[in-house]
Amino acid sequence: MKNVYIAGAAVHPFGKHRDMSAADLGISAAAALLADTGVAPEAVQAGFVGSVYGGSLVAQRILQRVGVSGQPVFTVENACASGGSAVHLAWQGVAAGVYDCVLVVGVENLSAFGGGTLPLTTADIEIDQGVVMPATYAMRAQRYLSETGATVADLTNVAVKNRGNGARNSRAHLRAAVTAEQVEQSRPIADPLHLFHCCPNSDGAAAVLLCSEDFARELGRPTARVAASVVRSGQFHTSFRDMTWPDITARAAEAAYAMSGITPADLDLVELHDAFAIAEFLHTEALGLAERGKAYRAVANGEFAVDGRVAVSPSGGLLSRGHPVGATGVSQLAESYWQLIGAAGDLQVPGAQVALTHTTGGGIFGVDNGACSVHILTAEA
Repeated sequence: MKNVYIAGAAVHPFGKHRDMSAADLGISAAAALLADTGVAPEAVQAGFVGSVYGGSLVAQRILQRVGVSGQPVFTVENACASGGSAVHLAWQGVAAGVYDCVLVVGVENLSAFGGGTLPLTTADIEIDQGVVMPATYAMRAQRYLSETGATVADLTNVAVKNRGNGARNSRAHLRAAVTAEQVEQSRPIADPLHLFHCCPNSDGAAAVLLCSEDFARELGRPTARVAASVVRSGQFHTSFRDMTWPDITARAAEAAYAMSGITPADLDLVELHDAFAIAEFLHTEALGLAERGKAYRAVANGEFAVDGRVAVSPSGGLLSRGHPVGATGVSQLAESYWQLIGAAGDLQVPGAQVALTHTTGGGIFGVDNGACSVHILTAEA
């Protein structure tokens, strides 16, 4: 397997873009990336676009508009892990020596649905009974609070931390810091979750350039090495499910650590799938960043702050940056790339050398989640 590098990134800021289609958003991010890197469209040997609701052939509709036409192009749908899965497939192609330069885009326009919870798949026994993602995470939260002694105030600590981080991020959907009182006075969504414990449905796009070592050297740009790229799916069973343990995250992380030779103690920052505040507790524990049942204490003690033991969601996470589902995984890699090359500006984690990104999602019967992607990046001298 050959080394794979990220040599450029671009993000169309997340928010509500009702006047732009998913393709328009993707074109904006892809065009900005090519302009910034100076890579000619004909030098791009393949394209992958992650999207859940972008429609048929959204990859072709985006990439042909920026001049990537005729090359192999793929649309990837894998629930909230769509963007991360698109990066994983691009990574496979470069690592195997099939391609030297691949363009990856993640894109979504959720304004098209007009608001409310995201529509989930049909013909699913749990969804047909009324399950929606806020309710699922509320059940996870209730169980976690019951078993660990954590309180709603601990959930609020996550929202305050991540919204504070996102207030400095010009690409974030929600750019206002919040107080604990504001979080807990926001309207109830699904007990114990209030509105500010939940991420917003957003529109946006992100793009990254993956390339081989030779191509990166010729390009002459700052790079970050993709030390691990892993995708896992949920293990189906109909027996008891422990709602406080995201097995899919634990398995994906274990594989990523083994692939990279990196341990949780080596991480400087993590861009986490914090779709709801409780997710930061569940997934940091599954990633090995905190003992099981103790992540809420780590947040309260400042261990996951930008200047803490490991910065968790320094970009603001989904709680602040927003969650245009297909774009989320790619935007996490863009944010991490900028951190590792020292170009994160007001978001910069001091001395950042190793980053992990994590997306998971897809609420279907019989699994804790449908898909999960984990990437580990390292800074290059």
